[in-house]
Amino acid sequence: MAERETPAIFVHAVERIYRQGDTALDILKGADLAVWAGQSVALIAPSGAGKSTLLHIAGLLEHQDAGEVYINDKATSDLSDAERTGIRRNDIGFIYQAHHLLPEFSALENVMMPQMIRGLKKRDARQRASELLSYLGLKDRLTHRPAELSGGEQQRVAIARAVANAPRILLADEPTGNLDPRTSEHVFSALTQLVRASGLAAVIATHNMDIAARMDRRVTLRDGRVVELN
Repeated sequence: MAERETPAIFVHAVERIYRQGDTALDILKGADLAVWAGQSVALIAPSGAGKSTLLHIAGLLEHQDAGEVYINDKATSDLSDAERTGIRRNDIGFIYQAHHLLPEFSALENVMMPQMIRGLKKRDARQRASELLSYLGLKDRLTHRPAELSGGEQQRVAIARAVANAPRILLADEPTGNLDPRTSEHVFSALTQLVRASGLAAVIATHNMDIAARMDRRVTLRDGRVVELN
């Protein structure tokens, strides 16, 4: 993969300040991060360093105080809320530590939902949801509701939901943080397999160094800036 290509996502010179009374907390101070299609990046940093803030800004869930976020070479800071929502819906997939599945719906229905919101016909959404879940080893669990699934199975459903609309970018915030080591391994293997097969640009925040070591790049946050690790 040549880095001369346009990155799928480019966070450039981003600053974010939180104010608590008279105190200003400089969380991000000129952060830069570019990720290309098919590339997986592990974001490793201690709690409070700004990992979630960086992911929220990269995913257009939060506005930065300065700098720019480019999605597919398009600046996003001056877009309307509706335009930002459209990019989040179509181009970005999110996975969180908590799976946030809808408890009253089956695994299949949870993965169908974002596709139908986007306008896909129910039949087509059902077929893609079934294919994704089967790919992730859940072929026999399609009709089960979240409460009937294990933690690892629930998180694999969340992964399928995140990529249901074929996004170009995947942002994951401690996606295996609530899972035991063996389950974490299964979930991460499924996630990386999907990233490579789909050509996604993926940024995954994790404290698991074994998982981070198997990704294409590793970065951390130091003094509000993104620093590459060897």
